[in-house]
Amino acid sequence: MQEKAQNTSVLLIYTGGTIGMIENEKTGALENFNFEQLRHHIPELKQLNFTIDSLQFNPPMDSSDMDPEIWKKLAQIIGDNYDNYFGFVILHGTDTMAYTASALSFMLEGLNKPIIFTGSQLPIGVLRTDGKENLMTSIEIAAAHDAEGNPIVPEVCIFFENHLMRGNRTTKMNAENFNAFRSSNYPILAEAGIHIRFHRMHIHQYEEGRQLKVHTWLNSNIAVLKLFPGIQENVMAATLAIDGLKALVLETYGSGNAPSKPWFIRCLSEACAKGIVIVNVTQCNAGTVEMERYNTGYQLLQAGVVSGYDSTTESAVTKLMFLIGHGYSPEEIRERMNHSLAGEITV
Repeated sequence: MQEKAQNTSVLLIYTGGTIGMIENEKTGALENFNFEQLRHHIPELKQLNFTIDSLQFNPPMDSSDMDPEIWKKLAQIIGDNYDNYFGFVILHGTDTMAYTASALSFMLEGLNKPIIFTGSQLPIGVLRTDGKENLMTSIEIAAAHDAEGNPIVPEVCIFFENHLMRGNRTTKMNAENFNAFRSSNYPILAEAGIHIRFHRMHIHQYEEGRQLKVHTWLNSNIAVLKLFPGIQENVMAATLAIDGLKALVLETYGSGNAPSKPWFIRCLSEACAKGIVIVNVTQCNAGTVEMERYNTGYQLLQAGVVSGYDSTTESAVTKLMFLIGHGYSPEEIRERMNHSLAGEITV
């Protein structure tokens, strides 16, 4: 029973981002530092009584350059090292962190270990940095185990500013404040204060014997269209006419409402008939799509649009990439979008 706890070790993967930067003493410019020097820059790590290994992307990536090929690389790194570590911490730029966390939640089927994403708003080499606290707590969470030695948080998460959130439920909400992320439609999984308080009822449960299966099939022939008052038919038609388009995430108003103009409904109906999967998510920060609630939403349902329920845009996009990449038919994708694969929607 104690063997798992004694063998606790964490793999730290640095992809890039603000957290891994220090100020050049001569020029004052921010530069990425070598994570082999991690213990020098963060001496507090010496207080942790378990092994922490690090792996660094070379060169480090700005998160704006993240794409499905990098997600595949990350998933494969975790798959290759899965049996060697108790948990994983991924340092990542904040701008696309929610996309990467969402993608990995689908790509790592049968995950039974913690994968904690974190980053910072200020570089780790800056006096007021939030990076040290985010990193230290993320490592502690990745290593946290119960009395039987099993991981407490065996899922893909984002930790930021004292809150642990399910990765595929999280969105970056603020470009300036330290509390940059929100999980508006799902409770936080843990709070870090003097102690780390885990809310076990909201966390995926550890299952003895569950085996990891890494999926690297993704198809990114997807578009996102945000509705606005005055949107024109040519904009809608041009988006749906994109060569090779497989799916569209439609960001609608409120609980899933959209214009009732005949041309708008016609465009959607024709696209759905051609096999383009259209998923309805709300523009609101919180709440769920209920297309049966108002007539304007019901018309979308009649046209063949699929409800995204309370999904984030990031989660809807990466889930579609995952399903399309597996070669499912449009009908099968629509069906699977109605079911939770990794706790990403409430149905």
